[in-house]
Amino acid sequence: MKYKSLLVVALAVSLAACSNQPQSNPSDIETPVYVREIQKGSISRLINTTGTALATYNVELNSEMSGLYKLANNPRTGKPFKLGDAVKKGQVIIRLEDKAYENNIAIDSKKLNLEIIEQEQSKQKSLLEMGGVTELDIRNTEVRLINSRHDLENANINLEKMEIKAPFDGVIVSLPHYTPGVRVDQGKPMVGLMDYAHMFMEVNLAESTMEYIQQNQPVLITQYTLPNDTLKGVISELSPAISNETRTFRGKVLIDNPDLKLRPGMFVKADVVVDRAESVIIIPKNVIQSNRNTKFVYVVERGTAVTRNIKTGIEDEDNAQVIEGLAENDNLIIRGFETLRPNSRVKVMK
Repeated sequence: MKYKSLLVVALAVSLAACSNQPQSNPSDIETPVYVREIQKGSISRLINTTGTALATYNVELNSEMSGLYKLANNPRTGKPFKLGDAVKKGQVIIRLEDKAYENNIAIDSKKLNLEIIEQEQSKQKSLLEMGGVTELDIRNTEVRLINSRHDLENANINLEKMEIKAPFDGVIVSLPHYTPGVRVDQGKPMVGLMDYAHMFMEVNLAESTMEYIQQNQPVLITQYTLPNDTLKGVISELSPAISNETRTFRGKVLIDNPDLKLRPGMFVKADVVVDRAESVIIIPKNVIQSNRNTKFVYVVERGTAVTRNIKTGIEDEDNAQVIEGLAENDNLIIRGFETLRPNSRVKVMK
């Protein structure tokens, strides 16, 4: 009995000691969070649309005359032109040869005839002062001179038809194959050229955006195969009419493509910049929480998560401008805020 009494006393003492141990306070638990020091930046409000980028200048050249086919050499490579080669305005790409046709034009005799008439006119002007010729002789010579110049000009035009020249700076995008020296008939396709250093795209814009979209607004152009390259564009034209079927209106975007990274026919995304703010506080949209009509975020102050009610301005796809409620260098909680309560103790992770 004595042994049992001692055991009961020892158990009671042990329980009393346990009850006197300090209990952990839930408010002392530190929630791990990640923070970002707020810095000012720029943000744009964007209206998104898509479309197909096309070359500003695009032409398919056909043969105006028949002749023997000869593909000219590219002076940059010393080899015949090929697909993808760049050409300059006025550069000869293809020649068609026809000796009989060239002989019939008789370009040399027309040049000589023009020289003879010009000399004759010069002599007659000298003789006119001495009465050696009449005004009628001078007028007849002028008519012959004009006709001779037209004949030479037409001859040069006809000879130029035997050459396929680039009408603008561009790139060869199509080049049908012909065996060198084979006769090509008139009207056959010769070469396709595009200048896509400058491009355009036609877009359909939602009716609800009409009050925001204006001519000359900047446009950011991206393409999924070029995720790290953003090209610059501008709204050049806008239709005032709304489609009854799609409830959209049409617009035209001009695109600068100086490095030729964007290719004709590519499907691209166009973000129209309708508003922009510089040197403002910007935070990720996903950290913003709401309670009824109030937006708030958490910041860290002296190891504690403190709520800040905020007002937002311009928003883009990922970020929002904060007009009121935050200041530069505030420590904004960007991860771990989901389970926080006001004045929770936090541990900032690095």
